[in-house]
Amino acid sequence: MTRSPRLFRQLLQLSYLLLTLLGDVVRFLRFCLRSPAALAAENLFLRKQFTLYQERHITPRRATNATRLALVWLGRWFDGRQALAVVQPATFTRWHREGFRLFWRWKSHPGRPRSPATLQALIRQMARDNLTWGEERITHELVLQLGLRVSPRTVRKYMPKRWEHGRSTRARSQRWQTFVLMEHATRRILHVNVTAHPTASWTLQQLREAIPADHDYRFLMHDHDAIFSRDRDQHARNLRLRVLKTPPHSPQANALCERLIGTLRRECLDFVIACTEHHLRCIVHAWVPHYHGGRPHMALGPGLPQPPPPLPALLQAHRHCLPEHLRVVVRPLLGGLHYDYRLETQAA
Repeated sequence: MTRSPRLFRQLLQLSYLLLTLLGDVVRFLRFCLRSPAALAAENLFLRKQFTLYQERHITPRRATNATRLALVWLGRWFDGRQALAVVQPATFTRWHREGFRLFWRWKSHPGRPRSPATLQALIRQMARDNLTWGEERITHELVLQLGLRVSPRTVRKYMPKRWEHGRSTRARSQRWQTFVLMEHATRRILHVNVTAHPTASWTLQQLREAIPADHDYRFLMHDHDAIFSRDRDQHARNLRLRVLKTPPHSPQANALCERLIGTLRRECLDFVIACTEHHLRCIVHAWVPHYHGGRPHMALGPGLPQPPPPLPALLQAHRHCLPEHLRVVVRPLLGGLHYDYRLETQAA
């Protein structure tokens, strides 16, 4: 209710300003039709009046915005330094600056432009479909899969708010033991297998299947678990690998392996109930291609350990918009546990 009178007063002031300027323009056009002698006489008359104000020490009225704009505009037609009497030259220069400041404020749009509605809908859809994804994961998916450059702050702005369920106890790990062999430099998984009863001989067989004879690897890192026997270490040396054992009770010494196991549990095994050993093996084998070619890794840039040919997607010309001939295709993974987003050319 308090904004209406204020808005009405502003409209009245704007109307008065426009009418005053219009009157000055009409008066200027009328003066253009007069002779130069008449104009010179009128200017001299006005300057004498300004002199009388200064001699009698009479304080003139404060100049209005319309007067200031008119004087600034008229000053572009002649050298007004000799005719300036009611204000100081510094004041006249300040009017110029205020006019330019108002002009650029009107021309410049405050704040950043809003993201397109299609991008907002896509962010909300990705957040609803993938409940475990945060703003950084969605940001990396948009950059690598679709070529859209969006900041995590923008993604967080358009993500739907989720219900708070309070504290939840951490789910226990699966009963089955998973063997994973990962390449250190690229985070690429070389071999994965599942067994209910891991032994040293079984681990040795996994190493034989994972590492070929003509490899370029230099080191093999593992902890002090009993499944890593001396025979396995000797076989690794026969493959021209130097065995590095992490210190006892120091998982941070092999942080990449610990992170991989944690990612496998948080993004896959914690949400799936494995009925049999074969079932768990199928689940893990279905998740590994997503880990290689669909899941962004922040340590790689972000990047993908083993991206398919169309990825990573080329950056779009516009940061937040896709070309009209492209559309986003969504493909569910692991029964809808994760979703893969790719670009596809629309049919003409």
